[in-house]
Amino acid sequence: MAHMHAAQTYRSLPQLSWDLGCLRRGRLVAARRNGEATPASSWNFPTRLLRYWFARQFVCAESRLHQRPLAVCEVGIKKGQMLRFMQAARADQAPGPDPAICSSWTGVDLQLRPRPLTGLGYARLIEADIVQSNDWQTAEFDAIILRHLLKHLHEPERVLAAMTRKMKPGSVLIGGFPPCRIVCRLARAENSRHPNANSHVSVFSPARVRARARAAGLRLDFLSGAFFLWAAGSRLEDFAWWTRFNLLFGGLFPSWLGELYWVMRKPAADEIEPASEP
Repeated sequence: MAHMHAAQTYRSLPQLSWDLGCLRRGRLVAARRNGEATPASSWNFPTRLLRYWFARQFVCAESRLHQRPLAVCEVGIKKGQMLRFMQAARADQAPGPDPAICSSWTGVDLQLRPRPLTGLGYARLIEADIVQSNDWQTAEFDAIILRHLLKHLHEPERVLAAMTRKMKPGSVLIGGFPPCRIVCRLARAENSRHPNANSHVSVFSPARVRARARAAGLRLDFLSGAFFLWAAGSRLEDFAWWTRFNLLFGGLFPSWLGELYWVMRKPAADEIEPASEP
């Protein structure tokens, strides 16, 4: 059955066996975003890029599960960093994701910035306020990426419920955010003193992720932390073992100070009962 295959796809700590090579190549993301010809640092496995790495691995896993390229929608694209990472992960460095993985990539944002998005390989670009309406959403999407988006919403559960109603059976929501209540509350207090468009207004935890999935009628197929320590600028980021250790620690202790990443699936019609939560 479909849910049994999905459970195998996200078996215990699959991130320990996922390819790190694209994380090394993904260093080009920061350089291109900043208009540089070469990466800003020589560190092989930048922790800051795990937010893109997790999303790419989820998309690849879903493509293997369905045995076909996916129609992907990314909400909150900013300057196109996610799609730049997908490009950097390709051996041929061609624009957009590998066509063997994705059949299309739609970008949605509250305010589009056409200049940095030109030529990145989007099938469509949609300007929309997802809090007010989900007219942007169609039943064609196999995966919807909400990378670090929900933390900016005052009512993330309401927005998630609206998305769920229009998802096709078997499709997934892919997301992530910082989980630590103390850190998030400090950031929220700072944002209240200095408000801006990127303020963090919602606090998350593994328990809230599980509750959100249940309330929306989604099955939580994967939930993990990302790292033990964000050693930005440290030579530790030159070593694959350090990244693997971070991934192992995050998987075992998702409530730690790192970031949370998850996959929620709308059950397919042939599913009798949901798989157990991670």
